[in-house]
Amino acid sequence: MYPSFRYRETQKEMGSFNGVSSVLLLSWLLVLLLCTEECLSRIPSLLGRPRGRYGRTHRHPSLSPSTLKDFQTLYYDQTLDHFNYRPESYTTFRQKYVVNSKYWNGSNNSSPIFVYIVGEWDLTEGDYTNIVADIAPQYQALLVYIEHRYYGESLPFGSRKEAYRNASNFGYLSIDQALADLAEIITYLRKNYSAEHCPVIVYGGSYAGMLASWFRLKYPHIAMGAWASSAPILDFSDINPRDEYNTIVTKDFREASEDCYNTIKESWAIIDKIGSHPKGLKYLSKKFKTCSRLNTSEDLRDFLCYTFEEAAQYDAPPDYPVNTICNAIDGLPPGTEFLTRIFAGINATLSLGCYNTTPETDASLKMDPWTWQACTELMGSNGQSTNVTMFPQNYRPYISADQCMSLFGIPERPHWLVTEFGGQDIKLILKRFGSNIIFSNGLRDPYSVGGVLEDISDSIVAIKTTQGSHCLDMYSLSPNDPDWLASQKKKILHIIEGWMKEYHAVWT
Repeated sequence: MYPSFRYRETQKEMGSFNGVSSVLLLSWLLVLLLCTEECLSRIPSLLGRPRGRYGRTHRHPSLSPSTLKDFQTLYYDQTLDHFNYRPESYTTFRQKYVVNSKYWNGSNNSSPIFVYIVGEWDLTEGDYTNIVADIAPQYQALLVYIEHRYYGESLPFGSRKEAYRNASNFGYLSIDQALADLAEIITYLRKNYSAEHCPVIVYGGSYAGMLASWFRLKYPHIAMGAWASSAPILDFSDINPRDEYNTIVTKDFREASEDCYNTIKESWAIIDKIGSHPKGLKYLSKKFKTCSRLNTSEDLRDFLCYTFEEAAQYDAPPDYPVNTICNAIDGLPPGTEFLTRIFAGINATLSLGCYNTTPETDASLKMDPWTWQACTELMGSNGQSTNVTMFPQNYRPYISADQCMSLFGIPERPHWLVTEFGGQDIKLILKRFGSNIIFSNGLRDPYSVGGVLEDISDSIVAIKTTQGSHCLDMYSLSPNDPDWLASQKKKILHIIEGWMKEYHAVWT
């Protein structure tokens, strides 16, 4: 196993520019071992991953021009502020949505309306195909896709520059406002299509999946059912340990290869030791083919951590990036330097001419709507508190509470979502007041730790698979799907189809 080379290979990595004495090396190791709990207590919790984002669903293959003709892009004059009656609250902005009425059989037959909720990304044709859209012909459904305010083309104040100008303008970006947007557009469409009595199913993945579940709870008279794929709605209630996300990432890598896991775990100390040398950052920059010279070893460590996290989060067939990384790390000859192995793993999964390790600047974060959401409502509980994972102890957060205050001049409200939708008692709340919600997860997805993994009632069900990753079950059914993935997709569709039958049995 690679750890047997630890001391020798540390010297080898440094050998090209420095002869490190064994006394210095042992002193350095002693410092690492003596890092106290106080060191760890200064590490703020992470606000979403990777790079602060819950992660959108994977893009789907491009559609043919003839198929794209079925999708009509439209704009709704959306209310800026649904919850105040000041004159400025009545201001409107153009919110983008897309409709496909090819299969729609009209309100006389109570055909369903399937509403795909878009999260923290631009609505494009990559969102049009998924397993719910696949059953639209069978149920003669109307397909609707709604873009989130402050993303893509759905910009208040007329432009990105104005929408993101300051905290006052960003202040209309909230989950409550986004849910009310959905309610307005869906209500408008039902009236426009004379479909007030047609069943509506809302669905989405990741953050959009959370929106789907919350929409069903808040607007049950509009949506009769919701499917939330990979939706970590328990991520805000302090139910989970702060390092649980990276515990799952570590588990994924360790299951792929014990040697790979150990190599990654051992590499952080080597990177920091080299980076502390006057010529060390130049050496590391060359070693990892960074696009610009590293300013700190932390920038490299963060880049590697994000890459490993994303590989685990989206560890899906046929590529399986965790295996790709570990096969490259393990595939080099015995005695190969640790950092050479790490770079081989990164290069195998990303394969770029150079790697951008430059952290996001405050200027870019200040113009990012997701940063605003992370700084206000979406402060997840996940983070690194102890070194029980393969990650470094002093792994930096995406953004800290202090940085949020510096960027926007506002304090965080980390527990508001728990107050509004429930936290510790969410299962009891859902059982008492909720129905017709599917929570689906793949347990290789680190965000599954914040998901609902057990059935709450007969109609609020959890569907999970040990092999699945983030939002993987949203893809269209494919002959290439492994049996476990095909089974999960069919279970989801079976429940949605059951809702349709139940609706028609009662209301038609």
